Amino acid sequence: MNNFSDCDIKQIQSHGLTVDTVIKQLSDFKSGFPYSDIVSACVVGNGAFNYDNQLDKYIDLYDTNCNEYNIVKFVPASGAATRMFKDLFEFLSSGQINTTTQTVLDNITRFAFWNDLKKILPENASDTDKIKYLITDIGLNYGNRPKGLLQFHKYNDECRTAVAEHLIEGALYACANDTVRIHFTVSPEHISAFNNLLTNIIPIYEQKFGIKYDISMSVQKPQTDTIAVNMDNTPFRNDDGTLLFRPAGHGALIENLNDINADIIFIKNIDNICPDHMRDDTVKYKKLIGGILIETQNKIFEYLNALDNNTANIEEITNFINSVLHITTPDAPNTETLRTILNRPLRICGIIKNAGAPGGGPFLVRDTDGMVCPQIVEPGQIAPEQISILHDGEFFSPTDIICGTRDYKGNKFNLIEHIDETAGFISTKSKNGRDLRAMERPGLWNGAMAKWNTIFVITPSTTFTPAKTILDLITPDHLAK
Repeated sequence: MNNFSDCDIKQIQSHGLTVDTVIKQLSDFKSGFPYSDIVSACVVGNGAFNYDNQLDKYIDLYDTNCNEYNIVKFVPASGAATRMFKDLFEFLSSGQINTTTQTVLDNITRFAFWNDLKKILPENASDTDKIKYLITDIGLNYGNRPKGLLQFHKYNDECRTAVAEHLIEGALYACANDTVRIHFTVSPEHISAFNNLLTNIIPIYEQKFGIKYDISMSVQKPQTDTIAVNMDNTPFRNDDGTLLFRPAGHGALIENLNDINADIIFIKNIDNICPDHMRDDTVKYKKLIGGILIETQNKIFEYLNALDNNTANIEEITNFINSVLHITTPDAPNTETLRTILNRPLRICGIIKNAGAPGGGPFLVRDTDGMVCPQIVEPGQIAPEQISILHDGEFFSPTDIICGTRDYKGNKFNLIEHIDETAGFISTKSKNGRDLRAMERPGLWNGAMAKWNTIFVITPSTTFTPAKTILDLITPDHLAK
């Protein structure tokens, strides 16, 4: 039992947490989280599906029916882009040129931000000046701004931020009844800047596409923070003696997702965006997975209503669960088991050929009840003795997801009830030169959605164009033609 002072308890409560919750977190640090029980990687013929020969069918299905749904495009856009400019900060700190910094300087006029940067540079600016005015607060302050507000792409007549590109993309596949609803998760300190940008650009794209935008924003909830601990698992304290709480990773955003009132929700990260000339595949395959979701959801609703009316064909439903949802149970399922499996949130996940990108992939995973179902698994969830299974996987999960979040009676699922709370992990961080252990809540697309029904659909690599480093912005994926 931890002896928290009155000041500690007030601080805990100010985060919307309880002492019992924090004690449970401290216990989790000591016990750790179990690894995923992986059965196999999802490959073609075993959990990964190719619908290319039915592309037109599903695009037409989506286009024909999308106006019947309340559609939202959900874009995680929190946090500063500091890691994107890591090498440039190292240059300013050390004074030693590195390969990334030299490449940026050699190509600086090719970046979309050059138009803004050149206006504020001092006359005869040195190389150090150029980097300093780019990433620090004496200039554009890109190193401390969120990726959504950075100029990503340069065209003949305009430069566009990542937010602007998401507005355009939303108009092309997430429009229902001439309205495009987009929800951004942002940090509190950046809300004003997001609002200023949106005020300036929304009228431009509303006129261009003949639609209306309905934009909303939310921040990561403080009650999803987790306490940090020392390497011996005792509470980490700041220099002033206060407890240290940290945002618990993107998995905390399941709370934000749960607050959205929608029938269909597309999820795509803020930095995974492409210029106009590459957008065709993105739009086509977004509509493909949209059509698959509509068809699959309709079939699930049909089966659940039949179960309610005692008219269900148990063999047919079992075959659907095995072949379409790719779920197997340890024993022949009874009516209640079938109902439990079917009546869950549904997601269709685009997956691409694995070209070595770090991150999660599609696997078949056995849960504690013995049921095997498709899951996105991150490397940190794989036991060291099983890590070689990563090499068996053909595919990578680029967070290209469409969600069905209502049940067959039209009620919104409580997504919090479908989290696998044991799917978190613990990492080593530092604060003011001191090592600490930090807890990541179950990730948004792995543990936080572990109890969803999932279908993995193969999509082309052109649908995945993230900008993780500054040099990504001058690759063919991001240079506009």
